[in-house]
Amino acid sequence: MAVKILLADDHKIVRDGLRSLIEKQPNMQVIGEACDGRTTVSFVKELMPNVVIIDIGMPDLNGIEATRQITQENPNVKVIALSMHSDRRFVLRMLEAGASGYLLKDSAFDELSLAINTVVGGKIYLSPAIAGIVVEDFVRHSPSNATGPVAIDLTPREREVLQLLAEGKSTKQIASHLNVSVKTVETHRRQVMEKLDIHSVAELTKYAVREGLTSLEM
Repeated sequence: MAVKILLADDHKIVRDGLRSLIEKQPNMQVIGEACDGRTTVSFVKELMPNVVIIDIGMPDLNGIEATRQITQENPNVKVIALSMHSDRRFVLRMLEAGASGYLLKDSAFDELSLAINTVVGGKIYLSPAIAGIVVEDFVRHSPSNATGPVAIDLTPREREVLQLLAEGKSTKQIASHLNVSVKTVETHRRQVMEKLDIHSVAELTKYAVREGLTSLEM
């Protein structure tokens, strides 16, 4: 039976390239594509893939938060991060969110194929380029040095609001997007600013970019 794969990346050329390579494998099938994190979460529920290959820096809902929602709601679905980021903060956050694999975008396709087969087999796959960094961090038992306040102090909904604010959405737009009241969004915004001791949207944006919740490309 073919491994059913969902591709999640905000660059169509990346998705097209991955689809072309994956579908040459006799035991793999791409069943869907998504260009942002929230659509990815929705497609997982609808399509029930075996594996999700996801980028971290996506609009609306970043790959870390999307992975957290996917693995909480669908623990049998395996998530592989395919990212340009080798910073251990991003790697550790993805693993803490429930990802089963992490590769860099400059990896050869043979490595991605190996990663897919590895996670389907119930194991963790880390790109050799970053495995040493991750192992060192876990051995030292110092994830707090890498995760930072946003991963510890903010709730999932507060992180969503922070990302959307950083992407330039207004309070009304966020309220409509998340299907909550404007007052609720304002409360989340105030709590985020209080927890992080940040007092302007500009500073929130800088913080979100630095912590990997959004990207300057957005």
